[in-house]
Amino acid sequence: MTPHAPHAPYADPAAGAAVKAADRAHVFHSWSAQGLIDPLAVAGAEGSYFWDYDGNRYLDFTSGLVYTNIGYQHPTVIAAIQEQAGRLATFAPAFAIEARSEAARLIAERTPGDLDKIFFTNGGAEAVENAVRMARLHTGRTKVLSAYRSYHGATSTAINLTGDPRRWPSDNGSAGVVRFWAPFLYRSPFYAGTEAEECARALQHLEDTLAFEGPSTIAAIILETIPGTAGIMTPPPGYLAGVREICDRYGIVFVLDEVMAGFGRTGAWFAADHFDVVPDLLTFAKGVNSGYVPLGGVAISAEIAATFETRPYPGGLTYSGHPLACAAAVATIGVMEDEKVVENAARIGETVLGPGLRELAERHPSVGEVRGLGAFWALDLVRNRETREPLVPYNASGEANAPMAAFGAAAKKQGLWPFINMNRTHAVPACNVTEAEAKEGLAALDIALAVADEHTV
Repeated sequence: MTPHAPHAPYADPAAGAAVKAADRAHVFHSWSAQGLIDPLAVAGAEGSYFWDYDGNRYLDFTSGLVYTNIGYQHPTVIAAIQEQAGRLATFAPAFAIEARSEAARLIAERTPGDLDKIFFTNGGAEAVENAVRMARLHTGRTKVLSAYRSYHGATSTAINLTGDPRRWPSDNGSAGVVRFWAPFLYRSPFYAGTEAEECARALQHLEDTLAFEGPSTIAAIILETIPGTAGIMTPPPGYLAGVREICDRYGIVFVLDEVMAGFGRTGAWFAADHFDVVPDLLTFAKGVNSGYVPLGGVAISAEIAATFETRPYPGGLTYSGHPLACAAAVATIGVMEDEKVVENAARIGETVLGPGLRELAERHPSVGEVRGLGAFWALDLVRNRETREPLVPYNASGEANAPMAAFGAAAKKQGLWPFINMNRTHAVPACNVTEAEAKEGLAALDIALAVADEHTV
């Protein structure tokens, strides 16, 4: 690709200091104790890399927040945004706009089954909010089931559906949210020894939960097709099909959250494609336009769309289907097709990342398990392989999190920006990452994991 910024970073510490000072004075950061953070001042980015004002370049193994699926500053998408801005920079959502219509068409062509209607939002949390609203209105029921070890967003309903500790400070008990355990063999809540056992027992647990909650009171079950931030736990064969059957039996709407796993991340357009399952509603965001302009949405089945054919849908957003965001989506999908980005993610996962991460696990006692596919991988780091005790306690902070902090610092010293959550590090580079870049990341992880090994017993 043609660079839009110097590929070799240049140093300008004074400019970096000014950026940092303004940030510290005025920016209020997400998920942070404001006085305890030290954000890196970023000078530029291109492809799989970004750099700071001191001239340090980093291979981004986080893809931003797992959204730059085609990397930073792709010239085709930048040009499309510029062209759209020159032609029609913005317009209200009640009108038919070419970029919006074309983005919806291209997304609908790639979603599984009959998910052919697209409701646009500004991001993933709003997509989840609206999917749940649609399910409740369609069924006339209130309760929604979601899994522990999940993340669905930070807006009111989405954060209460979330199954990780980020929910706790805002857990006001949104009406009708019930959580259950999804399958995760490595840390099985069902004492299973095989994937088949884990699948069967997880489905029975879900059936039991439904029985005690009352199936006729449940509007929807929402699952991340493959949970992302919570640990990239690929469901065992048959599980999602089993959930689909349960939903059909009780008239429950099945919602798959593909905000992180969609648009090529797993080596398929959508992770649901790996399991031959079609949900009733599918949420998306992030990779739909590589995060270049905020965009998310809900792909809606024909049956649920029919509910609102003559009955108004009571929801909307000022910037729903924003022309700049939709133009970026059209261009991104085109790039993914033309450059075979989805196929690249599948190939890199099968031939480089998967084998390379498993080879690291053989040599590093801190690696308990390797999980993933495509450009979507996790290393579960442990203190003891036999007991599977996590390298740091659940939701650790401060001194308790020191081993993971040391690992992260070691990775950055090697020029790798790692994705770290609790006791895990995720390998989630751009989906068009090259073989050489993936191997560069593996080599840096190899050195950083030696630091994690020092905390094993």
